Amino acid sequence: MVTDRPIVVAGAGAIGCFVGGMLAAADRRVALLVRPRVKTEIERFGLRLTDFGGAEKKLGAGQLALSEDPAIFHSAGIVLVTVKSADTADVADQIAQHAPQDAVIVSLQNGVGNVAILNERLDGRRVLAGMVPFNVVAMGEGRFHRSTSGDITVGEDADNTAAALSVPDLAIRASRDIVGVQWGKLIINLNNALSALSDMPLAAQLASRDWRRLFADQMAEGLAVLKAAGITPASATPIPPNWTPTLLRLPDMVFNAILGRTMKIDPEARSSMWQDLKQGRKTEIDYLQGAMIALAGKNNVDVPLMRRIVALIKEAETSGKGPPRLSPQQIRGVV
Repeated sequence: MVTDRPIVVAGAGAIGCFVGGMLAAADRRVALLVRPRVKTEIERFGLRLTDFGGAEKKLGAGQLALSEDPAIFHSAGIVLVTVKSADTADVADQIAQHAPQDAVIVSLQNGVGNVAILNERLDGRRVLAGMVPFNVVAMGEGRFHRSTSGDITVGEDADNTAAALSVPDLAIRASRDIVGVQWGKLIINLNNALSALSDMPLAAQLASRDWRRLFADQMAEGLAVLKAAGITPASATPIPPNWTPTLLRLPDMVFNAILGRTMKIDPEARSSMWQDLKQGRKTEIDYLQGAMIALAGKNNVDVPLMRRIVALIKEAETSGKGPPRLSPQQIRGVV
């Protein structure tokens, strides 16, 4: 059975190290396909997993296999794909070459297009879409910190792969509408770019009504696109997507009371796009706003705010100076 064999994380960055580490801490057999820098860091410091609630788990380097060689896929029962969207095709080719034919492939990536790429490159293999609702920040010295709340969702299948992966402190749930779940997450992920452009922690940004209004206006564009395309997004948070723009525009006191009841956010939580700009890496903007803009074009929906945000992120990528610390007014282009 595939569940008797190792779980291999393909591209263990922040999300991959956290998820793989949590599985290993629950005594699952786990292997990480990692870059040399991450391998060296874990071998030196071990793996330390922390979260917004104060929980902490520590693993020695010997508690999971580490490799830079994709041959590590050779005995995988389940492969968790956590690479950036731009690297999906390359990692799919590695999986095709090295992983057993019956290995289950689970995409735990941002965006909505990765499963199609995996299916194209892994013809005949079982590929499941997944959604990770929380952020993980690489803190250095082997520490990976989960900074927001939520449970992972995986597409429902006959073997109940979601239940086979679920462990204490890392709930993984099955969904019959994983496409709706992915679009619902993408709508929320539109804020990644605003976080990156602001250089502010997510909690501080959400505490500001000006920033929330900007997020609401961008989200309203996205919801209009999905409506025109006939797509119903499932909620990635306890708040239904169609209600979210209205709630974001509420006065601070009311909004903060609602947010406190529905979602936990570490005061220093940052988006993955902020981390990319900070480290001079190319972002996933083409797979988030870019995917929405492409869908808008097919359905004749105008998304001017989203287009401006993409242009500003591209400028920041090109400059290589990190997050540009723009204000909401600068992002809107009114100053």
